[in-house]
Amino acid sequence: MTPHENLCADELLQELLWTYGPCGQEDAVRAVCARTLQSVVDDMWVDDAGNLIGFVGASPDSAGAGRHRVRHPASAGDGTRVMAHLDELSMLVKRVEPDGTLHVTQLGVMYPGNFGLGPVAVLGDNETFTAVLTLGSEHTTKESPRIWETKPDQGDRALDWQHVYVFTGRTPDQLDAAGVHAGTRLCVDRSKRTLVDVGDDYVGSYFLDDRAAVRALLRAAQLLRDRGQRPTEDVYLVFTTNEEIGGVGGSYAAATLPGTLTLALEVGPTEREYATTVTGGPIVGYSDALCVYDKDIADRLMRTANARGLSPQAAVLGAFESDASHAKANGLTPRAGLLCLPTLSTHGFEVIARTAIEDMAAIVADFLTLSPASSPSASSTQR
Repeated sequence: MTPHENLCADELLQELLWTYGPCGQEDAVRAVCARTLQSVVDDMWVDDAGNLIGFVGASPDSAGAGRHRVRHPASAGDGTRVMAHLDELSMLVKRVEPDGTLHVTQLGVMYPGNFGLGPVAVLGDNETFTAVLTLGSEHTTKESPRIWETKPDQGDRALDWQHVYVFTGRTPDQLDAAGVHAGTRLCVDRSKRTLVDVGDDYVGSYFLDDRAAVRALLRAAQLLRDRGQRPTEDVYLVFTTNEEIGGVGGSYAAATLPGTLTLALEVGPTEREYATTVTGGPIVGYSDALCVYDKDIADRLMRTANARGLSPQAAVLGAFESDASHAKANGLTPRAGLLCLPTLSTHGFEVIARTAIEDMAAIVADFLTLSPASSPSASSTQR
């Protein structure tokens, strides 16, 4: 993939977007990543938290060695974990109603308006099928208070989970046969997850969080292999589970894999509040709602991006968390960094620049293969 390739033609990114991966049920997305990752790493395995891990050793004699290297305080510095999460925001069945409709709640922080009313995929134990997330008819009066109070010219209340339901077109017995019950996951339907062109320079879709960063991490692994370069220290490429509900998989990986640095790859909000824009370069986090990222790591990411003429954007983020900040806040990694694709409308219909994925992959590959001492200075790389 060249820097200016049309991302809408990136079949792997589109496959990742079309593949359902709600929290705790990321198996299908993990399989897509594993198929691509296996040929470009020295070792690959799935840990007890369901994280997919690709190992690239600093030494060429590393094949099959990664999974046997365990965390030990005396040698904890010999490794970097780079993380992108497999899971997506979704919905969870709270109860099946007597009429066959489903009452749902959020799985991860989202609201019905983030993804809009319309088709959803119900991931039953025995069958996956399409249903409809709906509010009901707007042509109603006060006799339908659930609908009435959300009308902008009436109750003017924000649409929330108690207002909506899922119409399945099935009876409770049919839902039971499909394996639908409290705890069943629902995802935005595949029909709403197709990349679209936005002008000449951007593309948009739901769930670029975090499938675009997953794509970038896979691309970074490919770049390391294509360049014939070895990282300066062992690297663990971690495709994590359950990030949207507390960074669970990433925290487990940070606790069990060697190394002292955890670098998260994410979408990054582009808002005036942070002086970030989707038209700018990659976003480097200096802090978020959970932790202050290590300044020397953030500075190094800025220098690495500047060396490629990418005009990185430094950001102090609020209402934002990552695998790396969860791990650092919980004392599971002493050092943490954050690199983001500039993203319009995070947790909604997201938009990124066509070059954003390739830019992130190149920065990651450079960061892993250049020692801190040889990293270009900021003054010599500004363009």
